[in-house]
Amino acid sequence: MRTEDVLAAIATGMWRWDDASGTVTLDAEAARLMELPAGPGDHSESAVRSRFHPVDWNEVNGIVALAIAEDTLAEARLRIVDGSGRVVRTVRSRSKPVLVGEHYQLIGTIQEVAEPKPSATAAQTSITGDWRRSREAFLLDAGRALAEARSTAEVLRVAASLSMPGFSPDGLAVFGVGGDRLTIIGHHGHSAGDDEPFTHLPLDTDYPASEVVRTGRAIYLPTPDDYRRRFPVTWPLAQRFGRRSWAFLPLIVAGRTIGAWMAAFRHPVAFTPDERSVLTTVARMLAQALARAGVAESERELSLGLQRSMMPTLGPDIPGMTVAARYVPTGGGLQVGGDWYDMIPLPSGRVALVIGDVQGHDVRAAGLMGQLRIALRAYACEGHRPDAVLSRASRFLHGVTDAHDNGDHSGPRFATCLYLEVEPATGLVEIARAGHPDPVVVTADGTVLLRATEGGLPLGVDPDSDYPTTRFVLEAGETLMICTDGLLEIGGHDLDTGWARLRGVLEKNAGRPLEDLADTLVQAVHGPTSHYTTGPLADRREDDIAVLLLTREGTPARRPTRRTAMSVAQAEPERIAAARQHLRELLHDWSDEEQVDSAVLMVSEMVTNVLVHTDGNALLAAEIAHGDKSRRLRVEVTDPSDELPHKRRPGEMASSGRGLVLMEVLADAWGVDPRGEGKSIWFELYEPAGAEPDGGPDGGPAPALPAA
Repeated sequence: MRTEDVLAAIATGMWRWDDASGTVTLDAEAARLMELPAGPGDHSESAVRSRFHPVDWNEVNGIVALAIAEDTLAEARLRIVDGSGRVVRTVRSRSKPVLVGEHYQLIGTIQEVAEPKPSATAAQTSITGDWRRSREAFLLDAGRALAEARSTAEVLRVAASLSMPGFSPDGLAVFGVGGDRLTIIGHHGHSAGDDEPFTHLPLDTDYPASEVVRTGRAIYLPTPDDYRRRFPVTWPLAQRFGRRSWAFLPLIVAGRTIGAWMAAFRHPVAFTPDERSVLTTVARMLAQALARAGVAESERELSLGLQRSMMPTLGPDIPGMTVAARYVPTGGGLQVGGDWYDMIPLPSGRVALVIGDVQGHDVRAAGLMGQLRIALRAYACEGHRPDAVLSRASRFLHGVTDAHDNGDHSGPRFATCLYLEVEPATGLVEIARAGHPDPVVVTADGTVLLRATEGGLPLGVDPDSDYPTTRFVLEAGETLMICTDGLLEIGGHDLDTGWARLRGVLEKNAGRPLEDLADTLVQAVHGPTSHYTTGPLADRREDDIAVLLLTREGTPARRPTRRTAMSVAQAEPERIAAARQHLRELLHDWSDEEQVDSAVLMVSEMVTNVLVHTDGNALLAAEIAHGDKSRRLRVEVTDPSDELPHKRRPGEMASSGRGLVLMEVLADAWGVDPRGEGKSIWFELYEPAGAEPDGGPDGGPAPALPAA
């Protein structure tokens, strides 16, 4: 008896679907069941499609695609409609994909199934719809959770917590590939040591995960008998876990199988097309998450290695001084950039402190930072003065970035830098600055001053740039802070608002141990509380942070003198406003506000006169000293001109000539002193007797200045 006759006797038809030609070949029984013309023959795909319910046809496409991908049977329940679209019967189709040349053919059977009662149909439709909605919600949640995982351990934790709708596995294992062996990346639902027999299995082992890795195709084992029959060698290893069903799926990324995922069940699972579809989708998401996590972990390891190799430790100790430093990389991406600090013992007995920032936050910036740090250290150890160290470093960076630019279209890079040398015995500090933020000094009485210093262009911009040197003395009990702009600008701040924020932190924590102060500064701008103190900018700027603190040890004078100085060049008239603000900061606890206004007005006049009436720069120096009964402010403005000022009587509409008149009216004392080359104009103000702030005469901390 022919096969066709046997199938016809049991009301089962045969069909063949040729994907290349778009032709469906039906036998007589299949044509009858599908409401097509009687008898065997070839039919167009569109003619056959018109006999399926539209909803069922859409699902068939997904089931067939899954069967082709997994080389398994495609099984579907389909509703057949007549020419008017009325459902006339329900059939079950089973088919097998066969590769013919470069195209697939589906060969299968079709058989009518009994129609359930209407109430049962409605209930089944409701249950199926609910299950599918649950499946879609589950896949969305799983995709979101796996996409947010940033490490292999986190991916495995998410995979273990997945609760699949209706058939959640109780045992999971993720296998990787190491050479020609299978490795276990992680597992869940097993006891410690259960993975030992499966660790480092050869890929040619008769084990489901090994076969999945070799072939790239999923393996479903609905029953223990299926496992025992297909994998008799490794069945005894799996039998002791008491599972009833297993699914092994390939983990594929960019067409390459990177491992396998096992889902094991204590209850029987038939692995219907819907269930296989869910498992396949989860396996794809899991593979992508593991690949992302692997890349992220490699980047973190690279970042930590670069960070460890490029960020030096402080030491040796400086006699009579304490040093603390912090480096915090920006969040996300490569965890190392162009910021650095360094401490260099010099042959002269001095110690150099360096802080800088190479433009950019990428591998090239990190590489240039390493080269520049080594070059600066070499120039410093040769005994060059601060200005010469920066000049040579600028020429070095200019040459290096020009050479890189020949094959790199990102353009040349520059770097900001602050280089200082300190003499431990005297506290003398010499600073050269290349486009970097000014240093900050916290005086012994808690006053915080932005120490204005002369500077030049960033390193690498102009190979012939000059870097003038600024000198001052760090007194006993005073702290010097230098930092990169990340400490100032992070959190949406610019340099001005960022400085105001830092000044408040420094004032509140003046006198604390240096290590604690360093932690407090970083926490203030990078910790959780910083999210509530964002700056005025629309974006939250993220940048590396480098900060270095230096304190000169010793007991401050009972009545310490507060000093500051800054220069105003002919080409920098805008620094006149900075000079006024600088003096206000120095006088933050002066009791007479009118005297403060008078001092600021006189300084503005004195510095302006230098820029207008001479060809040189103005050097402003101010100090507050303690007298017998009150404090005294002395301000000097020095310029290189030998021409002495003359007192005039300005007319009502005159725009000049008021400087000396104002000093005669407002100052308690004033004068003009020749200085070999140039002259010095000075004035003094005396604070009213008994008006000094509490603790001031005894050298204790003065009241904190509110952040500007």
